[in-house]
Amino acid sequence: MKVIRIALAALLVLAVAAIAGIGRPETAGGASDDPREGITVTGIGSVDAVPDRAEFSLGVTTKGATAREALTANNAHMSRVIAALKAAGVEGRDIRTENVSVGESYEGEGRPTGFAAQNSVSVKIRELDRASAVLDAASQAGANQLSGPALTRDDREDLERKALQEAVKNARGRAEALADAAGVDVGRVTAMTESAGGGPEIYEAEMASDSAASKVPIEAGTQRIQASVSVTFAIE
Repeated sequence: MKVIRIALAALLVLAVAAIAGIGRPETAGGASDDPREGITVTGIGSVDAVPDRAEFSLGVTTKGATAREALTANNAHMSRVIAALKAAGVEGRDIRTENVSVGESYEGEGRPTGFAAQNSVSVKIRELDRASAVLDAASQAGANQLSGPALTRDDREDLERKALQEAVKNARGRAEALADAAGVDVGRVTAMTESAGGGPEIYEAEMASDSAASKVPIEAGTQRIQASVSVTFAIE
C-alpha cells in the first residue's frame, strides 16, 4: 500500500509541475520577449536643382443667355486655345482636360444674369525657357484663367534617390554621435523607413487680355528636393 501511495504522490507532483509550467525549456530564456536594443534616428538629405519644366492650368470662361449658348462659345474658345498651345510646341500628350462645367451666373444681390461655362486644361511645358511664349499664345487665343506654375525637374526621380542616399548618411552620422556619447559602437542597420516629402509650390494669377502684359516672366530659382528616413542601428 505504501508503494502505491508513494507512486500516486509522485504522479500528483508531476501533474502540478506540468500545469505550472515548471521545467518547460521554451520559457527559460525569454529572449524573444526582450526589447530589441538599438539606436533609432531620423536622417535628412537634400539636393538643390534648378527646375527645367513647368505645369500650368489654363482655363476659358464664357457667358451666354442660355447654357447652350455659353457652352458653345466656350467650346470655340477652348478649341482655339488648344490649337495655339500645339502651335507653340506643346505636345498633345502634355495637354489634359481638367474640368468642364456650365451653370447659372449671378451678380449683385444674387440676381441671375444668364449662364457661364468653364473649361480648363493642364499644360506641361518641358522646356522652361519657352513657358512665357506658350502662355502668351494661350492668352491671345482666348484663355482668361491661369494657375501655376508647378516647377519640377525632368530627372526628379534620380535627384530623389540622391537625397535618400544623403539622408541615410546623415542618419548614420547622428547615430554615431549618440553612440559616442553613450560609449558604445554603431552596428548594422536593423530597420529603415522613408518619410514622404512635400510637393512643388503653386501660385495663382489672372491672365491679362493684352499681349504685352500676358508675357509672364518665369524665374526658375532653385528647388530643394528633400528626403527623410528613420533608421535603427544595432548597438555593438
